[in-house]
Amino acid sequence: MKKIVRICLLSIFFIVFSLVCFCGTYFLVNYLKFSNLELNVDALTSKGLAVEIFDNNGEKIDEENNFNGEYVQLQDLSPDTINAFLSIEDKDFYKHNGLNKKRILKAIYNNLKSFSLKEGASTISQQLIKNTHLSNEKTFERKIKEMVLTRKLEKNFSKDEILEFYLNIIYFGNNCYGLESGANFYFDKSAKDLTLGESALLAGLIKSPNKYSPISNENNALKRRNLVLSEMEKDGKISKSEYLKNQNEEIELHIHKKESNKLNSFSQASLDEASKILHLPAKQIAIGKYKIYTYQDKEKQKTLFDALSQVDFQGNDYAGIVIDNLCHGVNAYYGNSAYKILDAKRQVGSTIKPILVYAPALNENVINPETEILDEEIKIGDYTPKNVGGKYSGYVSVKDAVKDSINTVAIKVLSYIGIDTGKMYAEKMGFTFDEKDNSYALALGGMTYGENLKTLTNTYTTFANMGKYDDAVFVSHILDKNGKVVYEHKVKNQNVIREDTAFLMNEILTLTAKSGTAKKLSQIENVEVASKTGTVGKKGGGNTDAYNISYTPEYSIGVWCGNLNNEKMSINGGNEPTSAVKNYILKTNHKKKSFPKTSLVTTAKIDLIEKENNHKIVLSSPYTPERYTKTVTFSRFNMPTEISQNFVKLKDIDAEIKRENATTTLFLNPEKQVEYDIFLNNEFYRKIKEKDREIKINLPLKKEINEIKIVASFLNFDNSPEKEKVFFVENKNSQKEREKIKKDKWYI
Repeated sequence: MKKIVRICLLSIFFIVFSLVCFCGTYFLVNYLKFSNLELNVDALTSKGLAVEIFDNNGEKIDEENNFNGEYVQLQDLSPDTINAFLSIEDKDFYKHNGLNKKRILKAIYNNLKSFSLKEGASTISQQLIKNTHLSNEKTFERKIKEMVLTRKLEKNFSKDEILEFYLNIIYFGNNCYGLESGANFYFDKSAKDLTLGESALLAGLIKSPNKYSPISNENNALKRRNLVLSEMEKDGKISKSEYLKNQNEEIELHIHKKESNKLNSFSQASLDEASKILHLPAKQIAIGKYKIYTYQDKEKQKTLFDALSQVDFQGNDYAGIVIDNLCHGVNAYYGNSAYKILDAKRQVGSTIKPILVYAPALNENVINPETEILDEEIKIGDYTPKNVGGKYSGYVSVKDAVKDSINTVAIKVLSYIGIDTGKMYAEKMGFTFDEKDNSYALALGGMTYGENLKTLTNTYTTFANMGKYDDAVFVSHILDKNGKVVYEHKVKNQNVIREDTAFLMNEILTLTAKSGTAKKLSQIENVEVASKTGTVGKKGGGNTDAYNISYTPEYSIGVWCGNLNNEKMSINGGNEPTSAVKNYILKTNHKKKSFPKTSLVTTAKIDLIEKENNHKIVLSSPYTPERYTKTVTFSRFNMPTEISQNFVKLKDIDAEIKRENATTTLFLNPEKQVEYDIFLNNEFYRKIKEKDREIKINLPLKKEINEIKIVASFLNFDNSPEKEKVFFVENKNSQKEREKIKKDKWYI
């Protein structure tokens, strides 16, 4: 037993020793390999950087692309501000030589345990190098490069200089690079005037500007700020009373409004996308002198700006985007808010219905545009959805349900295909769902987080592209400082739905633009327009979000209005957002006027009587008069097969005669499509047609035995089959009886 234990221990020792030797050798070889890397002093000291961004004609986009705000000197900052960053980011900054060996060993141990590179043990010096010299890739080689350059940094600059460089390049979210820019944006003040609580908030923010954003994740920001205060108290930088006082204070922001348009400019959106593509911070893109080429169409950009400017959005946030259907490139984008609109996921309301419900149901052959569904009050467990205004219309067709954005019908159709099926299609068109998104509220846009405007608008390009989808992008290609192409966007259209489904959705949503919730677009006559509106209401009244998503054969346009702080507003999707879309389309030239056709659809005549009476979609018989038919477009994969029997064979005549007192009455239950000729004693008496309710006819009987004949035939139908029904009625009021009655009445 002891021998086995000894062997196991020796084996473990050998494995660990070998691993240490391998790692040490790997580190040493690469450290020597990268020892010639040069420190870019300009990247550390430059106080004014910008990125060149171009439109689709290669012309520079005339928007501000600078990153650095005013440069702040370390000597101007309060000790609380400096200590907040040191306590949370690098307690031993003034003690180590750029590399904290204890933290490195601890990070290595934790990474080996988790088989990942989650922990980096970066000092402030290392973070400065990473943000000015290297990509964000998590690889051992990048880490070794970082160490080499960090040592060179420490040899060339003092600790105060390094800390000052660091505080002027770190990212605080919302396009804020550097402490002065962050203080100005979030608190509308200079960095030298920051309070202890404000300093702690900004120091906590830099670890993850999205996760700890005081705008979108206030609870996270509060916890992180208090952690910074706690670390400062542990380090003896503040007193216990200061810690307790500041941790109980609420976050009070004063967003600097002047930054709003810059935050939501086309250039900023393009730069954010390029940063993700290159895995580089925006400042490093500027330092590296990369050139970003985009899909912006200068004319469309101006038209979009003008179209939005002409609408009174009543002081609420708003944005518009135009996407080329074919290449999925963003041709125009503009937003107005104190926050980054494209970073925000918002509830999408009824704009999700075509994506999650109707297109999937058409593609699964569960419905066709004429399918009739009962619009009524429904309850699913504890969920009791309502229509707008609490109105219910009885049986409605699918196309009318989409056109009028009826909620209960959308939920019923989703129940026919299943939530998972609806989500599968929506995900293929770009949507992202949370694991909690599993209720029928999804049919009305009830998501945990929602979607951003670019993704939402781009889903509708699927219909214009006859079922093909690809992600929308701002950037077409990127060049490095030597003119070499380092990135080029390539269209990867994938089939999500069939061509027939896309064609039918185009027809339905075109109807919505003509006479539905987006009927403001009915004034547009020079191009086909398909559209869907959406409004997100709030309990207690008022709305938080309003949309119009429309598309022509060439491009898709989305307009959103709301408030990223969730303040209520009175705007709805069918009004201001739709007006902005109308303004844009009316001022745009259109090369393609009509949506594409497909051989995967066909037309057929349906029987309107069956639809009206029985809510069934069946083919009309060859004998059905035109007035009782309607020509409808169907997918060839989902044609009705049943043929109406309404005009093949006449039904028996539903009639009877009753005699009460001295009156003889004919009771007839007619069918609307049948005409009835009534003969009295072989003489034509009366014609009944286009009636579908009981008819009462008092008959003047002149003979003792009277013949009443009813002849039925199909209305307006040549060579119609006929049915007859004959009654013989005895007239008990003979002449003598009538005289007797008259005489009796005289004496009465």
